[in-house]
Amino acid sequence: MNIRHSALAVLVAVLWGVNFVAIDFGLHPEGAGDVPPLLFAAMRFVLVVLPCIFFIRKPDVSWTIILGVGLFMGMGQFALLYVGMAMGMPAGLASLVLQAQVLLTVLIAAGVLGERPSGRQLTGVVLGIAGLAVVAAGRSMVAPVLPFIVVLAAALSWAVGNVIVRKAEDTSGLGLVVWSGALVPLPLAGLSFLVDGSDAVIGTLANLQPATVLSAIYTAVFASLVGSGIWNRLLSLYPSSAVVPFTLLVPVVGISTAGLVLNEVPSPAEVAGGVLLLSGVATAVLGPVGPLITPGQRRWHAQRRDVAFAGPAPLAGGLGFSAEGARLDAADALDAAEELRDRAADGETGRFEADDVEPGRREAGTGFRREAGDDLRADGSLLPEGHTAPAKSTSNVPEPDTRAK
Repeated sequence: MNIRHSALAVLVAVLWGVNFVAIDFGLHPEGAGDVPPLLFAAMRFVLVVLPCIFFIRKPDVSWTIILGVGLFMGMGQFALLYVGMAMGMPAGLASLVLQAQVLLTVLIAAGVLGERPSGRQLTGVVLGIAGLAVVAAGRSMVAPVLPFIVVLAAALSWAVGNVIVRKAEDTSGLGLVVWSGALVPLPLAGLSFLVDGSDAVIGTLANLQPATVLSAIYTAVFASLVGSGIWNRLLSLYPSSAVVPFTLLVPVVGISTAGLVLNEVPSPAEVAGGVLLLSGVATAVLGPVGPLITPGQRRWHAQRRDVAFAGPAPLAGGLGFSAEGARLDAADALDAAEELRDRAADGETGRFEADDVEPGRREAGTGFRREAGDDLRADGSLLPEGHTAPAKSTSNVPEPDTRAK
């Protein structure tokens, strides 16, 4: 990832880390009773959708993708997270346990997208599972373990949503958040009426506290619209293994913020399990990433592949390549080489070394300029001084042979 996209990924991690403290304030406002969690989640998505859906066009993906993202990354993740926190899961610990989605994403992507996990990734998954077990054991000593299980289920739902977004490939991150979010409020509100009862729902809406309103605004605008919009866009541009590691910062921000604002202090077992969990996540997702294929490289390879399989296309002059096509190839190759050089400077070369980039750029530019020149000379657009191009026949009848017998 380049520097700008990396900075955006860090921003998302900060927004999501603070999000857990904001949710806690909204669920447990001072001077009032607790807010029903499913209703609070529904309020969040109402603010996500309205009025944005009237100004943001539907993303260029199927309704199946939109439904899947809304079901798993929207309703499933946040309904379970809010319920778990309402049941007593501390905000800082929730931010940690939710990062199990990284490990679960690796496993699900292997089965669905065919991204075969390496030995390093499998080692990370094992470490992460061990860390979760330690956290669960430590939590069971001081509080019920059910909230932990509910938040872990939220992490599973998020992981499924990650894979669906990745499968969607190039799409509008913000549009996907808004349009998938439109499917969430009514089902969650209906579930809240069934679970909490109409009196609790109506009473909460009639007596909304400022803390709940401000929390809903933060979670909707900053965590969902800004944070998830950027996140989905990054997932559509880069492999999951390049984007997901930035979520390692979320529990660091979440636990620090919860300690400062809510005076939460994790137990020694929770700290030990958390370190083991994050070590597993880091082992699974941090490592050498192969070079990304840039748009220029994709066009270049597509053109070369088409020529290799279809053969040269006949033109008026009987040539296989046009001068214009050669110029485009040269430009694409130079663009790709320039991007590789920039990524080499940023330390993102993958299998390429920084010293290999500049020679590759010169070689690509020279080769394609030579090919372009050959085609231009053959077309008559570039001839030695004093020479003229032969007139091209407009008839299908062969030109007579005027050579001396």
